[in-house]
Amino acid sequence: MFMAVSIVCDDYFLPSLEIISESLGLSQDVAGATFMAAGSSAPELVTAFLGVFVTKGDIGVSTILGSAIYNLLGICAACGLLSSVVSRLSCWPLFRDCLAYAISAAAVLAMIFDSKIYWYEGASLLLIYGLYILVLCFDIKINQYIMKKFSPCCTCFAKAMEENTEQQQLIGWKEECEPLICRQSRTDSGIFHDESDYSQLSISLHGLDEISEDPPSVFTIPEADLKRILWVLSLPIITLLYLTTPDCRRQFWKNWFVVTFFMSAVWISAFTYVLVWMVTIVGDTLAIPETVMGLTLLAAGTSIPDTVASVLVARKGKGDMAMSNIVGSNVFDMLCLGVPWFIKTAFIDTSAPVEVNSSGLTYTAISLICSIIFIFLAVHLNGWKLDKKLGAICLVMYLAFAILSILYELGIIGNNPVKVCGG
Repeated sequence: MFMAVSIVCDDYFLPSLEIISESLGLSQDVAGATFMAAGSSAPELVTAFLGVFVTKGDIGVSTILGSAIYNLLGICAACGLLSSVVSRLSCWPLFRDCLAYAISAAAVLAMIFDSKIYWYEGASLLLIYGLYILVLCFDIKINQYIMKKFSPCCTCFAKAMEENTEQQQLIGWKEECEPLICRQSRTDSGIFHDESDYSQLSISLHGLDEISEDPPSVFTIPEADLKRILWVLSLPIITLLYLTTPDCRRQFWKNWFVVTFFMSAVWISAFTYVLVWMVTIVGDTLAIPETVMGLTLLAAGTSIPDTVASVLVARKGKGDMAMSNIVGSNVFDMLCLGVPWFIKTAFIDTSAPVEVNSSGLTYTAISLICSIIFIFLAVHLNGWKLDKKLGAICLVMYLAFAILSILYELGIIGNNPVKVCGG
């Protein structure tokens, strides 16, 4: 299932995302925080609906709040350690997404504090997400205003201003004949920051339309031995995806990118469901406490699409897109809880609110706030680079958070009754 998610992301989901970004003129970070976050977080949306309408429990809340720490620190660690390219990060996208995440987390925690969710609370979550999308629509203008306002007192904004002028000099000479590049470029985009990405710039300047060669067929046997073994093992998955999802990397299917995007999200949800199911069976067999599973294996399991997608874009040197997906998918996860809550309280069962369990809320709130502050400070102190050093720091911090959480849930720290999977 892990291989299946990887194949969907690499061959279908990310190529469709690139075409959507190109068509709408989105920058790396905005694409990462919107379409990429929504697509790779499809399993969490499905979980939230299951929790409200099918199991009638708080599975959605616990999964989303439980995986929030992993999403921030665990995925950031994976991007840093598994990517050979050092990506430059920009100040504004990370600040914008961290602020949106802090607001959405505070909103969810305030709503579930009394263990009851009313229709207006579900609607307010959707309103917050609408405002976040609105901010992303006017992202360039807001970014330029904030950079001008705060550059004298903040070094990272001043540095971004300098890089912006260098970037304008770099692409200014192509302004008349390449309007697309100028429209897509932005003051904080990571495209021009890294030497490895000058090849992307040269491709862009020579015209994207000239490159019309189709990639090799998915049925082409790889030459390396290990890749060949993996290819044979994943052949049923490759065939299934080939028959059900149009490959928008090919000229024939290029205009079907919207279908590719939605089908990729459907398959990502299906594979993640089976993956989490298998992880639960392993936990039940080994008699691992339910809470420990929720904080470690299940949290990582539901976030595998986010992990795979973020690592793949980080390897291409698109650090802003990876970081915006990490934080943006958390914003989407938090606020997607509002959709099933609002539907249930406003249209299906209008008389009673949705009941959720709010125990252990204080610890969750503190750990969420700490992780947001930590990730921002870690990136700042690391010189706004996504590299192996940042990855190692995030991994150590994630392990510390996970160990503390497990000790708390097992009753070693504090007083908590222990539940075992299946018990």
